[in-house]
Amino acid sequence: MTQAFDGTASGSESPFATLTFKRRIAAPPAVLWEAWTAPAARAIWASPSPSVTVEMLESDPRVGGREISLCKVEGEPDIRCENGWLVLQPAARSVNYEVISCEGATLSAALVTAGFEDADGQSRLVVTVQLSSLAQDMAAGYREGFGAGLDNLAAVAERTMILQRVIKAPKSIVWGAWMNPETLPQWWGPDGFSCRTTRIDLRAGGEWVFDMIGPDGTVFPNHHLYHEVRPEERIGYALLWGENGPKHADAWAAFEEQDGATKVTLGMVFSTAAEFQDAKGFGAVELGQQTLGKLERFITAG
Repeated sequence: MTQAFDGTASGSESPFATLTFKRRIAAPPAVLWEAWTAPAARAIWASPSPSVTVEMLESDPRVGGREISLCKVEGEPDIRCENGWLVLQPAARSVNYEVISCEGATLSAALVTAGFEDADGQSRLVVTVQLSSLAQDMAAGYREGFGAGLDNLAAVAERTMILQRVIKAPKSIVWGAWMNPETLPQWWGPDGFSCRTTRIDLRAGGEWVFDMIGPDGTVFPNHHLYHEVRPEERIGYALLWGENGPKHADAWAAFEEQDGATKVTLGMVFSTAAEFQDAKGFGAVELGQQTLGKLERFITAG
């Protein structure tokens, strides 16, 4: 369940406004944080309406990194949005600047602060936008657009699954085991499963077409479509039910150095809430952890 309260602390003639948005979201803060910051998830919830297409041009979710996107509406000029990450305290607080422009003219600049709190296994999210309208009064547009985007975020977070594991090996080794067409099929999948590859091309714009074969011989056709590959940092891809089949999730894997080890985060935003519930029901969390466990054993055995 999501609750929304929007407000502003400025008069209609002022170019400055402080807007506050509050949500209660049925996902724990650690999951909501990933949905808030992971580029694959942000690309899903960023559009304020079905008529707006968001194209991500650049995304680097770390302090000092930035995100550049274009909001496209048919028949209208593109709106450019540049975000810069200033503070990232996982599952607690983020601060970023945001500059909106169109056809080279800056429309607004804002400082966006988001706070995350645990609420009995769910999340309380408070987002404050300190807005300066430059070319025109942007407060009304921000209230509408940010409000809709956060509603989308809530829906995305509630169908997001996050798996994490710390592997005692350098990032280069973990990345190499994942992004090698010879080694990936050797460890991918839960305990007792094997992979039979048809095609594999591990690059942005590439794909992996394969069957996962269960311990009882059951065949599960899979198709991964890779759209982002940032060496030793992040992979973004879509999961399809078999070759060119329907998409059932958008996924990413992120790699973070942690005291000489590597923290691996595997995230999935399922296409529908029903698919998320089905996946939880057949043990996707446990099976996914088994997959990361196989990766760890493959690396340490080598």
